[in-house]
Amino acid sequence: MKILFDTNIILDVLLEREPFFEIAANLFDAVEAKTVEGYLCATTLTTIDYFLTKYRNREEANSAIKKLLKLYSVAKVDRTVLESALDSNFNDFEDAVIYYSGNDSGVNGIVTRNTGDFKTAQLPIYQPDDLWALIKTSTSFRFQDQ
Repeated sequence: MKILFDTNIILDVLLEREPFFEIAANLFDAVEAKTVEGYLCATTLTTIDYFLTKYRNREEANSAIKKLLKLYSVAKVDRTVLESALDSNFNDFEDAVIYYSGNDSGVNGIVTRNTGDFKTAQLPIYQPDDLWALIKTSTSFRFQDQ
């Protein structure tokens, strides 16, 4: 299952934002375990760099981005993605870019806490707890601490 992770899910893990951290960390672990093939929009990485540098430091930002690049595939942002986002019915350009970068990369869905921002999406849009429930029912996932 190829899932594009919205920026907010990754930031929940990296900044340990409560009450979202635990479920986001479980999803992150599913990518590490290769149960889910994780994708990030290219713009997510620049946003993560900004927030981690601002709230932590440059070294931590660099380390986190290096780890993300090892674990996740990157959904490209090019002229086609940007034009699709501009021409879409999305209210938020950033969400539209995330959606169309994932769509062009062939993902099977997107996980976000802001599902309302993806009302016009054709791909499945998952709340973190819904995706986690789906993963837990998968017979291929092995739980280490569960």
